[in-house]
Amino acid sequence: MSEALDPTPYDALLLLSFGGPEGPDDVVPFLENVTRGRGIPKERLKEVGQHYFLFGGVSPINDQNRTFLDALRKDFAEHGLDLPVYWGNRNWAPYLTDTLRDLVRDGRRRVLTLATSAYASYSGCRQYREDLAAALATLRAEGQETPRVDKLRHYFNHPGFVRPVIDGVLESLADLPEEVRDGAHLAFTTHSIPTAAADTSGPAETHGDGGAYVRQHLDVARVVADAVRAETGVDRPWQLVYQSRSGAPHIPWLEPDICDHLEERHAAGAPAVVMVPIGFVSDHMEVLYDLDTEAAAKAAELGLPVRRSATVGADPRFAAAVRDLVLERAARESGRGATPCALGALGPSHDLCPVGCCPARTPKPAAAGADSPYP
Repeated sequence: MSEALDPTPYDALLLLSFGGPEGPDDVVPFLENVTRGRGIPKERLKEVGQHYFLFGGVSPINDQNRTFLDALRKDFAEHGLDLPVYWGNRNWAPYLTDTLRDLVRDGRRRVLTLATSAYASYSGCRQYREDLAAALATLRAEGQETPRVDKLRHYFNHPGFVRPVIDGVLESLADLPEEVRDGAHLAFTTHSIPTAAADTSGPAETHGDGGAYVRQHLDVARVVADAVRAETGVDRPWQLVYQSRSGAPHIPWLEPDICDHLEERHAAGAPAVVMVPIGFVSDHMEVLYDLDTEAAAKAAELGLPVRRSATVGADPRFAAAVRDLVLERAARESGRGATPCALGALGPSHDLCPVGCCPARTPKPAAAGADSPYP
């Protein structure tokens, strides 16, 4: 194996995702896992689960992860990267703790983790690290040797993530009626989070006024909008908007909501809107319901032509980006030189989450960071 394709010191890659129900009987137990510790009644969970029941009680995220696993394994094999890929979820089978047991059983001792969340935030990064720490604690309590687990840097601005987004926007624009195409606005969407969580996202020096979460999304949106302008010759209005809000109504969350934004754009005379879900790696439930169902219904009510561009999903360029990220991290860990790829103004993200990065309201141990209890 050439040095360029040497994953040393890592002997496995772990795809770490959210998980989702795979049938009607799974919906409430899945939501109980997601909301554990919050004291939400089962009847309320059944109400929340209606989004899943509309789709037969099945979230698409697990099948999308299976497809992405195939894409990763195919890319690694075609490029001579000998690194097995495992998969574990936070909230549904295959559960993270079970997957870590499999890794230990197979003799894996140095694991690199790819989370299916591209940006900095508590729910998108530190909570995954907390779940890793909890799973490692379980293995340690069982008397098993715990592997060292590191986490790949945020990949929101890697070319292999951004270029498929650009192409998705171009395809959506081409699908609009010609008479509204050049006037179409771009609405870049991501998951709304409490403003307090946004303000403290990323390292401490980035805290305040949306923190790293908002800055990273804005930077990617600007790169995509600039590329679309360069390739179409049209300078389109664009805005970062939010979706999928949950939680108590008195707590401030990031706004505007995509449906409110569509109403505002229609009132302002926009002839069409392309919704660009840059905050999501794949077309999971929050994309299918909040954009393809709810926002699409709002646009139809308004008589506003809309298109929703594709998420990155299992695009081969994204799989290649993961290979690049793995080799980049492996080279640095081994003392070899590595030049990270990143588009936009922010540059490549940190390898190791520093102390104070995306803090939780209630502090918990978190693995794969500067404050990890697991060396």
